[in-house]
Amino acid sequence: MKQTHPLIYCVEDEDSIRGLISYVLNGQGFEVGTFESSSPFWAALEERRPQLVLLDIMLEGEDGLSILHKLRERPDTEDLPIIMITAKTSEIDVVQGLDGGADDYISKPFGVVELVSRIKALLRRTRPVAPPPKSTLTCGNLVLDKDSRIVTLDGQPISLTLKEYELLLYFMENTGIALSRERIMEVVWGFSYEGESRTVDMHVVTLRQHLGSAGRHLKTVRGIGYRWEASL
Repeated sequence: MKQTHPLIYCVEDEDSIRGLISYVLNGQGFEVGTFESSSPFWAALEERRPQLVLLDIMLEGEDGLSILHKLRERPDTEDLPIIMITAKTSEIDVVQGLDGGADDYISKPFGVVELVSRIKALLRRTRPVAPPPKSTLTCGNLVLDKDSRIVTLDGQPISLTLKEYELLLYFMENTGIALSRERIMEVVWGFSYEGESRTVDMHVVTLRQHLGSAGRHLKTVRGIGYRWEASL
């Protein structure tokens, strides 16, 4: 798989600073796009969304605060990490940037080590959070809610014993996988009884009955055990 590097856009009207930022960040493994004004920046933004923007306040034409305001109004960039870069150090300028939605700021002249540290820290803070595991398993009109331990078919609750519920949960969490009777015994009953199949088979029979039309998803794998199939 091709490795991708975080993309950073820098809007800065001083050639020397743009060159320095590009050189330093490239050396740190970032991909960098630099722009001396807002027009090429907006054009590039339509092509690719970066992971972070370095934005100077003092720009020819549209200034950094105006760009910041527009970025925060757009749904696709409202949460885009932004660090303001400015030679202005008064408290009011810092407040305007932060109140306008900037995540951080750094004043010129700045050290490259500090800049890289600020960028990495902000990227860590804004890294997407993995969604929590799903609490429900769905197969057609059958729904298993792991939080409430309720199973419904066509919206109506199904009455299952504890072992029937645990069997169904194990099957649905392993959709498409052929599960041996021995493995089912180990997982659902908590012990291995080699050669024993009657306990599993009897519970599968009653589980299929309780599942009604959804019981067709529980297939017998001859010589092995059982497999849950989502699509038929």
